[in-house]
Amino acid sequence: MKATFPFVRSATPSWWPEGNSTSGIVLRSMFGRPMVAVATLICLALVAVAVFAPWLAQQNPYDLAALNIVDGRLAPGMRGATGHLYLLGSDALGRDMLAAMMYGMRTSLGVGLTSGLFAMALGTTLGLIAAYFGGHIDSLIMRAVDVTLGFPTILVALMMLAILGQGVDKVVLALVVVQWAYFARTVRAVASVERRKEYMEAALCLGFSHRRALFSQLLPNCLPPVIVIGLVQVAAAISAEATLSFLGIGLPATQPSLGLLIANGYQQLIAGYYWISVFPGLLLLSLVFSMNIVGDSVREALNPRLQK
Repeated sequence: MKATFPFVRSATPSWWPEGNSTSGIVLRSMFGRPMVAVATLICLALVAVAVFAPWLAQQNPYDLAALNIVDGRLAPGMRGATGHLYLLGSDALGRDMLAAMMYGMRTSLGVGLTSGLFAMALGTTLGLIAAYFGGHIDSLIMRAVDVTLGFPTILVALMMLAILGQGVDKVVLALVVVQWAYFARTVRAVASVERRKEYMEAALCLGFSHRRALFSQLLPNCLPPVIVIGLVQVAAAISAEATLSFLGIGLPATQPSLGLLIANGYQQLIAGYYWISVFPGLLLLSLVFSMNIVGDSVREALNPRLQK
C-alpha cells in the first residue's frame, strides 16, 4: 500500500532532487576543480588497471613457470635474457615489477572493497537499529561501538590475525571487525534525527512493519554519510591490509599484495635495488591519496553546508 497523504515523505531520499541534479552536483564536485579531477581520474584509472590486470600484464608474476631467475634485480628499463622489457625493473625472483604491482593492486582493492562492503552492511544495520528502537538496545550497541573504537585499528587486527592465521578471508574478517563501528556511530547519529520526523511517524501510523520502516523509509535518508564513510574506509582498509602484509601476518607470500611487494624490497633498499619497494609504495600512496580526495569531494557535494 503506497502512502498518498501529503505529509508522508516517500522512500526517495530527501537529498535526491528530481532529475539528475544530485548526480550533476557530485560530478561537478569531482571534476569541477583541477586537483579533485586529477585525483578522480587517477583513482578510476588505477581501479581499471586492477580489474583488467590479467589482460594488461605481460607476465603472470605468480606463475613460477613464467619466471626466469637470471632476470632477477634488473633495473628499470632493462631487458631480460629472453628480450622481455622490464619497464619498472624486476625483483629477486625475476618478476616484472609492473605486472606484480598490477596484480598486487588487484588484491589490495579486492580486500578493501570486500571488507568495506561487509563493514558498511553490518555497521549501517546496527546503527539503524540503535536509533530506531533506542533504550537498552541503543545503549548496548553504542557501548560495543565505544569498546571497538577504544582500541587502535592495527592492534585489534594484529590480535585477530595472530589467532586466526593468514589468508584473504582472515584479513577481511579482521578489517570488518575494526571498521563496522565507524558506520554504526555515523548512521546512528543521522538516523536519530530522521527518526523523529513526520514521515517516520506517518509510516508507523500506516502500519509499516519495523523492517519496512527501517529499510524503505529510514535507510534511504541516511545514505549520504554512509557513502562518504564507505569511500574513506575502503582507502583505510587498503592501508591497513598493506600494513598487515608488510608486517608478515596479513596475506600469505603466495598471494599478491602491495604490502607484500613493499616488504619484499624493503631489505634490499640498502643494496641499491630501490625500485622493488619504492614503486609499489608510490602506487599505494597514489591509490589511497586519490581515494581520500574523491571521498572528501563527495562529502562536500552531499552536504550543502560545506558547498562553497
